Amino acid sequence: MKRNLIFFLLTLVVLSCSTRPPVQEGGIVIPPPDQTEPESFFLTIVAAGDNLIHDPLLAASYSNGVYSFDSIYEKIKAYTVPSDIAFVNQETILGNKTLGYSGYPSFSTPREAGAALAAAGFDIINHATNHAMDKGEAGVLNTMDYWESLEGIHYLGIHRSEDDKTNHPVIISKNNFRIGFLAYTYGTNAIPLPRGKPYLVSLINNEIMAREIDALRPLCDYLVVSVHWGDEYSPEPNLYQTGLAAFFAEHNVDLVIGHHPHVLQRFEALPRNDGKSTLCFYSLGNFLSAHFRPEKEALLGGLAYVKLKKTGEKVSVEETGFIPTITHYDAKQSGFLVYPLSEYTEELAEKHWKRTNDRNMTLDFFNNKAHELFGPTLIMRNPFAQ
Repeated sequence: MKRNLIFFLLTLVVLSCSTRPPVQEGGIVIPPPDQTEPESFFLTIVAAGDNLIHDPLLAASYSNGVYSFDSIYEKIKAYTVPSDIAFVNQETILGNKTLGYSGYPSFSTPREAGAALAAAGFDIINHATNHAMDKGEAGVLNTMDYWESLEGIHYLGIHRSEDDKTNHPVIISKNNFRIGFLAYTYGTNAIPLPRGKPYLVSLINNEIMAREIDALRPLCDYLVVSVHWGDEYSPEPNLYQTGLAAFFAEHNVDLVIGHHPHVLQRFEALPRNDGKSTLCFYSLGNFLSAHFRPEKEALLGGLAYVKLKKTGEKVSVEETGFIPTITHYDAKQSGFLVYPLSEYTEELAEKHWKRTNDRNMTLDFFNNKAHELFGPTLIMRNPFAQ
């Protein structure tokens, strides 16, 4: 009986210590501190470079009076569909029968190409490019009309009004994150914007960009800027690019997605005054194209990859990577496919149209070029593979 009493008293002591009752000071009950760790959330972003629909692509994607581009992206869906946000630079405007369809130099791309991008998982579409005005204001309006007809698609860099541009920025709310997007281009191939409509295409202008970036920065957890810049076919960013990248870092941009050179350029992490870094992909190269120029590097592109973590109000970058890709089309130009370079083979390279006049266009060449620019620390296989 005595032993049971002792056990009972010990149990009461243990329970009283473990439950930590509220502390009372001056008649005010102070609850114990909450020891629960805040929940962490994750979000992934992939970004592709120039989706450029040349005449051979138009011809190869047309059959029985209908355009279809869906099969081109089949090999890449495993990388884009699972991502929380997938960005692509749609280099050309989306036309219609009235505007006609055409490749270089004045592009007008069937809407079916846009449908194929959406089906492949892309939901952020950039149109701030030098080809935005190829079909004038009508081409820009037709492009916006199409994207607005699709649910869950957001376009960048073209606008219906000044109010639309200033007061309705693209902010994606997902996985407890708010991701903001802005986009700019160096020009529109000397085609002027319509009188009184400077908002139609977002042009690079430091004063305007500073105002728009600073206004959007406090509204989002992570800020992405898409920028069309640089020298075509140059493997190195020029001084204008590096100067603008520093400008973006000064304004606390988190991620810079670069395009236009049609070849890959390096990645750089720029320090910021707030202690974080601005991640800058100077050029993601061509995602899809049929360039006939001798530079085989124009066939090589890639997907930038960023994985974010948010715990409480703290946002950090968990992982940054680069997934090289290549545009394949065979000697008969009967079909185009975008391949992850990790899934490309020397047998496919042997059949490539470019191989007929360039025997040095090998799988090793593309692998070496990708590793020169991004090295083993960034290059990755499918981060979504189980």
